[in-house]
Amino acid sequence: MSKIVGIGACVMDTLITVPNYPNEDTKLRATSSKIAGGGPTATGIVAASKLSEDAAYIGVLSTDNGGRFLRDDFIKYNVNVDNIDIIDGYRSFTSVIWLAEDSASRTCVFDKGNLPPLKLDDKKREAIKNAQVLMIDGNEMDAAEEGCKVARENGTTVLYDCGGLYQGVERLLKLTDVMIPSEEFALGHTKTEDVKEAAKKLYELYSPEVIVITRGKIGGILYDGKEFFEYPAFLVKAVDSNGSGDVFHGAFAAALCKGYDYKKACIFSSAVSAIKCTGYGARESVPSFETVKSFLKEKNYEL
Repeated sequence: MSKIVGIGACVMDTLITVPNYPNEDTKLRATSSKIAGGGPTATGIVAASKLSEDAAYIGVLSTDNGGRFLRDDFIKYNVNVDNIDIIDGYRSFTSVIWLAEDSASRTCVFDKGNLPPLKLDDKKREAIKNAQVLMIDGNEMDAAEEGCKVARENGTTVLYDCGGLYQGVERLLKLTDVMIPSEEFALGHTKTEDVKEAAKKLYELYSPEVIVITRGKIGGILYDGKEFFEYPAFLVKAVDSNGSGDVFHGAFAAALCKGYDYKKACIFSSAVSAIKCTGYGARESVPSFETVKSFLKEKNYEL
């Protein structure tokens, strides 16, 4: 059984690198283009696998080109695919992402496709029961909620990648142990203007074990209901920031399985995310565990 399992979005991304973001109604020659796997939970699961943890994705994929690519991509990165339902006649979740070289920014247009919702069966529930961490991202809401309840009943930690302000997210927030929202989500959901105030409010509302608010290039903060801890962002020559948040969450799940406390997990995940940004592709640029340890040692951090 896998130590980390995930329920959430799985997307086939078309990544187009451009020298700069173009003006509307103009033509611009791309530097490169490629197909890659994406989606918050799906990419997080791959990141965990590349960091030497057993990981599995629980979901629904189509038999179309996108679905076949996504399943093969999981297999490529040693992610368990035994709990993926493969069905005919549906359109996969896809996106087109422009990566601007001059600013290292990304612009995404997506099509969610028309796959039916994930349904948990006994085999999928058993995978959650036997896992150490269940990762969710706000997609597949009904299955994720059921999965969180199974996790809670069996001692599996629920890690929620709070990136999108989806309708009904409270259903998942109240079942979350490790809440990792972006700063945008934290401020938007709590209707506050201060990140620490947002952390306090989220903790009061939902009582997770810990809240980690990610703040991109300036690092982030951890709040455990008693004190704050500010973790750093690591300065690197970034070429592709797409998926860096997804990778952070997968790295955090891996850190928990490695026995790190929450503070060390923040530092470890920040380092993984930074190194990922030095290469193209959210998944293929995730470093190995040994690379992360060496990187942190050079920065005078010992795990």
